[in-house]
Amino acid sequence: MSRFPIVRLRRLRRTPALRRAFVETRLDPARYVLPVFVKAGIDAPEPVASMPGVAQHTTASVVALAREAVDLGVGGMILFGIPAEKDAEGTTGWDPDGPVPTAARAIRDAVGEALVLWADVCQCEYTDHGHCGPLDAAGRVRNDAAVEGYVRDAIAYADAGVDLVAPSGMMDGQVGAIRDGLDGTGHDAVGIVAYAAKYASAYYGPFRDAAESTMVAGDRAGHQLDPGNRREATRELALDVDEGADVLMVKPALPYLDVLADARDRFPLPLAAYQVSGEYAMVHAAAQRGWLDGEAAMREAVLSIARAGADVVLTYAAVDLARGGA
Repeated sequence: MSRFPIVRLRRLRRTPALRRAFVETRLDPARYVLPVFVKAGIDAPEPVASMPGVAQHTTASVVALAREAVDLGVGGMILFGIPAEKDAEGTTGWDPDGPVPTAARAIRDAVGEALVLWADVCQCEYTDHGHCGPLDAAGRVRNDAAVEGYVRDAIAYADAGVDLVAPSGMMDGQVGAIRDGLDGTGHDAVGIVAYAAKYASAYYGPFRDAAESTMVAGDRAGHQLDPGNRREATRELALDVDEGADVLMVKPALPYLDVLADARDRFPLPLAAYQVSGEYAMVHAAAQRGWLDGEAAMREAVLSIARAGADVVLTYAAVDLARGGA
């Protein structure tokens, strides 16, 4: 007889009811945020080939999607705009009649406050060169000019009724400047979700198709985090806390679960993580080839993000997950 006791871990795994009773992390649709692309000048939704189940929406179709999300208990929606016209400065980003403000007002009219309404803040969808702000003569983003645009974007979206603005440009000082801009225009109740640890990732490709934000030249490695840097993410997160962020975000999610877990350990603020377009698309691609169970794999991926510490998960699968599938 062994002098060591046998620990019967399997006792609590024996039946589905036991496993449900003692599971440590549960998925809840209220924790999902659905990213949505709203495009000016189209008459019907236009499917995104690289993201099965995702489309560029009209105002009418995004309202219908918002109603469905509310009915399913999905907690939030984040809006990305695709304007009819672009320029070097991205000025259509703060047009009060642009795709995001127009959609935000229509969603508010349709569902009231039943859905937490987010708006992404960046210029990459609005510039004709695809970068996150105006460029200097060497083709680099001008930090302060970009931040000025973000402030104008955030105020326009707040005017339209969003609850949260989410600056994703990774410019120095962007959160503090937006906070000052919102407070100075009577929008002190609008929160800021800081894309505080956003990496220069290979997983963004399908998003750039959907948002029509592919760069004419260059890349974003000069302002987004290097994929090899874990400690630097902590500095970025801390700076955004100091500048007044209400929520912190890690992006992408699955390749950076270590960064997400670090953030959960170090910061008491609510924590969001973005299951980005490439993460979503690769599950669908493998499922279409019969290599894995796509529904189960998507649910497991989102569960892992929540388990690592995310309070909120941005995922294109939000509605499907809430329906019980993916």
